[in-house]
Amino acid sequence: MSSGATVIPSKTKPRLQQKFKLSHQSRAERLIAAGRVFLAAYALLAILLEPSEPAGYVTFTHAILVVYLAYAVGLAMVTWRFQLPRGRSGVVVHTFDLTVFSIIVFLTRGPTSPFLVFFTFSLVCAALRWESVGTLWTALAGLTAVIAMTLFPTYLLRDPTFERNRFVIQIAYLAVVGMLLAYLASHEQRLRTDLSRLAAWPRTIHADIPALARDLLEHAAEILGTSRAVLAWEEGEEPWLHVASWSEGDLEYSRESPDLFGALVAEPLFGKNFFCPDARSSLATVIYAVPGAAQRWKGAPLHIDLQKRFNIRAAIGLPLSGSNSKGYLFGLDKQGMTPDDLALGGVVAREVAIRLDEFYLLVRLQQHAAAEQRVRLARDLHDGVLQSLTGIALQLETVQRLIQPEPGAAKQRLEEIQELITTEQRELRFHIQALKPIASGLTDPEARLDGRLSELAERIERQWGLHAEVRLSHHDVQIGGPLAQEIYFLVHESLINAARHAGASSVHAELFVEYDQVRIVVVDNGRGFPFRGHVDHAALSEKNLGPVTLRERVASMGGSLTIDSGETGSRIEITVPLAEKGS
Repeated sequence: MSSGATVIPSKTKPRLQQKFKLSHQSRAERLIAAGRVFLAAYALLAILLEPSEPAGYVTFTHAILVVYLAYAVGLAMVTWRFQLPRGRSGVVVHTFDLTVFSIIVFLTRGPTSPFLVFFTFSLVCAALRWESVGTLWTALAGLTAVIAMTLFPTYLLRDPTFERNRFVIQIAYLAVVGMLLAYLASHEQRLRTDLSRLAAWPRTIHADIPALARDLLEHAAEILGTSRAVLAWEEGEEPWLHVASWSEGDLEYSRESPDLFGALVAEPLFGKNFFCPDARSSLATVIYAVPGAAQRWKGAPLHIDLQKRFNIRAAIGLPLSGSNSKGYLFGLDKQGMTPDDLALGGVVAREVAIRLDEFYLLVRLQQHAAAEQRVRLARDLHDGVLQSLTGIALQLETVQRLIQPEPGAAKQRLEEIQELITTEQRELRFHIQALKPIASGLTDPEARLDGRLSELAERIERQWGLHAEVRLSHHDVQIGGPLAQEIYFLVHESLINAARHAGASSVHAELFVEYDQVRIVVVDNGRGFPFRGHVDHAALSEKNLGPVTLRERVASMGGSLTIDSGETGSRIEITVPLAEKGS
């Protein structure tokens, strides 16, 4: 097979990633809108049940919360219907929330306020909207607001009730929550990125194994976050171990003996996802995945020759278990691996196994199509050119006998033979045209089915000396392309069988183009087939009766063949779909 790969032109990757991002933002905004409503309702209820000190601020605080609750309900309705806010509007809404929360906290005992949880809600909103960066900026804004609330009453109003320890605890609380949420947002962002990369794995049709291996290893390394990757696998029907290594865009591929590395991994790790910080050690610590947990094992995880050949240190091993391929995918040189990498790696390994299976399935389909085409060509040559050459050979024998006694008749026969050869050249040209990679179909006037069938009847008469008639009903329905070629061969084989094997003196064929099928009826007055009576297609196939080539051709088209055979002739009826099988 030729090298290289054919990539299906597509904008799938950016489109999928954008769709994934918009879907996440929509869900996040709906969650924030619902949380804002419940938080505003909770704060209003708390103020009503237990008014804050100083009492002079209760009415003002109550009014602010009533307005904010109405705002939260209205914004929630808009968000759930129109999937807003986004972009700059999201920043404006977030800033407004922080401002309102700062005012409420200030009016309800400042840094010791029970409503300091409002800032935690702001941190959660920032984490959902802008991941770690937004969370850290919001945490900084919240800390600044709390410190300002403390400095104002302490240094300007000389508030004797200020509690320094409580203030420090609240500041530390906000800082710790901010950092935890920033880490959580960063982790969630990485998971979303990994999922979007998996969803956007390009669909590529590869022409050979090296191109396939390069594509698989490049994308696997990108998703796993490794600088190098190695793929070693065996294909079920080939006695080879395929070994491919990828590093910074360079690929090395070779086919090796299956026992080159023996077992690629240690027996306790066989069939398991695992990672090892240092595969060089004979007592290395290996973490491997089991359903619902991760376990630890001590030993050399890789075959020593495999480890030395690729200078493997830190490695993650992922088994491949496809229907046509078995092996391992190794991601190399990644530091700080965690059990999360095993879960992600399992998905990557399944994707790689699927791509390998698709490649080998495509190869088998191509081989099958080529074999089927060879069988079809052999059948076409048998039913067409070879049969005609047999008739020409018989004609030449007749000419040989007529040369001396009847030179005029011999000359006439030779002219007829020359005309037959010209006709067969045209038929051979149809075969060659059908075999071209991009067939335009039989579109010239000579390729019209009715005209070719009329020429066929005349040629059969001249070659075999019997009366032949072919008629096509429903001329308003045009049959062209491969289907016309197949129908032509069906009629040709039927007429030749009547002339050559049945010893008929007359044969009549008629084609009926119906709603969704073509029906061919051929009647002759010969001696019939070796069997007698009516036999349908199933019985012909089961008992191996009738013309084998004709039966196989009809079956390949998804049609049926029935034969009525008697002492004074036979009747063949062929039915095939108007659209070719598989089209």
